[in-house]
Amino acid sequence: MAQAFDAAAQQVLLTQRAEEALALAKKLGADAAEVGASVDQGLGISVRLGEVETVELSRDQGIAITLYVGQRKGSASSTDASSASIKATVEKALAIARYTGEDPAAGLADASLMATDLPDLKVHYPWALTTDEAIDLALACEQAGRDVAGIHQSEGASLSSGEGVRVYANSHGFLGTQKGSSHSLSCMLIAQDEKGMQRDYDYTSARNPAMLRDPAEVGREAASRTLRRLGAQRPPTGTFPVLFDPSLSSGLVGHLMGALAGGALYRESSFLCDRLGSPLFPSWFGLEERPMEVGATASSPFDAEGVQTRNNRFIDQGSVASYMLSAYSARRLGMQSTGNAGGARNLRLLAPLTPRDDLLKQMGRGIWVTELMGQGVNGVTGDYSRGAAGFWVENGEIQHPIEEFTIASNLNSMFAGLVAVGDDIDTRGSIHTGSWLIDAMTVAGN
Repeated sequence: MAQAFDAAAQQVLLTQRAEEALALAKKLGADAAEVGASVDQGLGISVRLGEVETVELSRDQGIAITLYVGQRKGSASSTDASSASIKATVEKALAIARYTGEDPAAGLADASLMATDLPDLKVHYPWALTTDEAIDLALACEQAGRDVAGIHQSEGASLSSGEGVRVYANSHGFLGTQKGSSHSLSCMLIAQDEKGMQRDYDYTSARNPAMLRDPAEVGREAASRTLRRLGAQRPPTGTFPVLFDPSLSSGLVGHLMGALAGGALYRESSFLCDRLGSPLFPSWFGLEERPMEVGATASSPFDAEGVQTRNNRFIDQGSVASYMLSAYSARRLGMQSTGNAGGARNLRLLAPLTPRDDLLKQMGRGIWVTELMGQGVNGVTGDYSRGAAGFWVENGEIQHPIEEFTIASNLNSMFAGLVAVGDDIDTRGSIHTGSWLIDAMTVAGN
């Protein structure tokens, strides 16, 4: 980092501010209150064609206060955590609460659900990186890619490094704090042939900078991914099996979790309404959340409402085993919080894994998709239609790159038609998954 960040001192300060806000809320007449406070500091570098383009030093802080007067709710926030600002923010939240309508589902999560197991999950790894050192790493990454024969141009390389502290407290007496860090390095390159230009990228990210891949490796992989796209053609129109690259199959998991989210369910805007206990995937497939995994991307012992997080099995033996609920959405549905205010944390597949070459052989003739475009996913109906690029496969072997086509189906059919999952697990995000082979999708190409 270019400037020292004292996480321990920030933790103490934010804790004091949260306690101050809760005490003031009680004094001014709130029946219940909750406070979230955070501070983040980061360094961002971008380079292009061997020159520095941007150097950004950022520091962001904020405090959000939610008060309840009976079943009336008021929320206000500020980027100023001074005592005067906290007083003004509490007063605004209280004024809002007194003028809003009553909501029977409003209120803090039940006190009995508050987290009591608060281990250090090892998610804070500061990086003592100077600005010059960060620039050198980004330049080395880009240069390694540009040195690969066939690379025509560069969109540049970027490095980011940040750390922060968050505090959540409420009038049940719960107070939880967590320090965290995030570091990444990426590179995007351009190649050209008689058919035009192609671009692709690669990146590495981790909480611990020691776990980042070598910058030169990232640059060379970006070059390899770019060059393999040259000579792309349009595939034939028809119905074919489709293999989703791990970087894309994680998006399918994301669509699933969006449909399992309590907010979508109580609004009846999910294609998985009333599907609890019903089959959705093949019986060999499962999906589990592991929020207490040490050192993982999204680990936390408590959710955004202070509820104890736990391993949740969302899909068990192919069937919907649990929804993803906050306290509010759980009350709207007549259920109990699953500790998922703020989303799911560290999703892991429970499935037999198949080498990617075997997946291609199993596919026979079809499409390996490596890029998706557009937002053609309807969470209400499950209809799925996206622009895509990738590779045409014949007899289980890659033939040539393809582009300018769409793939379409329905998520219900895609999930039920999941043939196998690859062992090429992408661990860079909070969703760890390999390639997904879907039995059939409609392809619109030539």
